[in-house]
Amino acid sequence: MTRHSTVFERNAPSASLVTASLAASEQRVFWLDDVETQPRASLVGTRDADLTIVGGGYTGLWTAVLAKRRDPSRRVVLLEAQTIGWAASGRNGGFAESSLTHGEENGRSRWPDEYEALEQHSDDNFEGFTSDIRDLGIDAQLELTGVLSVAYEPHQVRWLQEEQAGTFLDAQQVRAEINSPAFAAGRLTHGDDALVHPGRLAHGLARAAEELGVEIFEHSAVVGPPRRSGGGVEVRTAAGLVRSRQVVLATNVFTSLLRRTRLMTVPVYDYVLMTEPLTAEQRDSIGWHGRQGLTDLANQFHYSRLTADDRILYGGYDAVYHAGRNVRPEYEDRDDSYRTLASHLLTTFPQLEGVRFSHRWAGAIDTSTQFCAFNGLALRGRVAYAAGFTGLGVVATRFAAQVMLDRLAGEQTPRTQLEMVRKKPLPFPPEPFAKIGIEATKWSLDRADHREGQRNVLLRTLDRLGLGFDS
Repeated sequence: MTRHSTVFERNAPSASLVTASLAASEQRVFWLDDVETQPRASLVGTRDADLTIVGGGYTGLWTAVLAKRRDPSRRVVLLEAQTIGWAASGRNGGFAESSLTHGEENGRSRWPDEYEALEQHSDDNFEGFTSDIRDLGIDAQLELTGVLSVAYEPHQVRWLQEEQAGTFLDAQQVRAEINSPAFAAGRLTHGDDALVHPGRLAHGLARAAEELGVEIFEHSAVVGPPRRSGGGVEVRTAAGLVRSRQVVLATNVFTSLLRRTRLMTVPVYDYVLMTEPLTAEQRDSIGWHGRQGLTDLANQFHYSRLTADDRILYGGYDAVYHAGRNVRPEYEDRDDSYRTLASHLLTTFPQLEGVRFSHRWAGAIDTSTQFCAFNGLALRGRVAYAAGFTGLGVVATRFAAQVMLDRLAGEQTPRTQLEMVRKKPLPFPPEPFAKIGIEATKWSLDRADHREGQRNVLLRTLDRLGLGFDS
């Protein structure tokens, strides 16, 4: 099949415009700049607890809050290697999607017999997520604005027409919502998606946890796996030790403290730009009065949204894996990715010529082969873990926290009976096969975007094996 250029190649801005847009940007995370933080002590000495939580992102923080709500007398200690929310929980786009399965297609293909139950759990968890934010007094800038999915190419218009959820919008209608000459159609959904301020959500959960009595220690990286000690478990840091009855591991993208799960995820880097606040004239030129989250149907997709002060966040497209499953600061500053994103934003909104980016950053996504979280127990039921959210953890981490607490309590609940919860995904292969396979898949996805969505033999094979992924 003939290779087709995409709109981002047909209507690319000049290199000088891209360079100018990035000239004043800083390698900093906007969401973490835009939040009030408080320093917390590191762990020194020995603590006794009922529950130790390793990880101060959404997974660990939801677990801490919900554990104390279940039993206010429970002694809970949370250990964070750096600072609260500094990794994925403070770096994402703030899209709070209800789905626990990374969308309907992925969920139905993997768990067809229980998909309806999974949808109900998704809805219940999303309702709990939004109500907890309000009840806990967290200023997360929650916006129930829905999501607009857009098509750039004719084959993507056909895909949108085939979908059932939401409202289909033709070219004129979609541009009335968000004014981009690149949009050929759209589909607008409401009710099961929201936007939040990621940094404020993380720090708000930490504040709520401490008000409930949780002890939080920062700069307290755990060294070595949890170990049985008497009737409990020991967790060690460089300068301290916590002895507790139970442990939750919420380290997600970072190397698992359990050997059995170290091949279950790979860290894939995602890159993001944030503009300066738009002027009134710039804001009027793009419309976007509904403030919806914005995404597209390409295999290498983009996501975008407005902030409270009318900046545009623009991320996605590039997904970069570094051999060895490493997470390193030097991987975050990738000029090619930032230039690509800047070019694509200017193609999407050519009327914003002259816009400047204030922030650029990256974060690593804990990707699993089933594209949503997995759960498990270790040390004879004393240690629970969850990971592999694959970029969909803002809301799903709350559900994972409930599952882990159910399991640690030895409770059989509708959550713990789900096949999605009971089964593990296939592991990724060791190196060098992981790098080779991921690069081949990424090349194939890009090729499909340039072949009117046609998937090659590799992608079709992965689809049949339950390892395919198109967005």
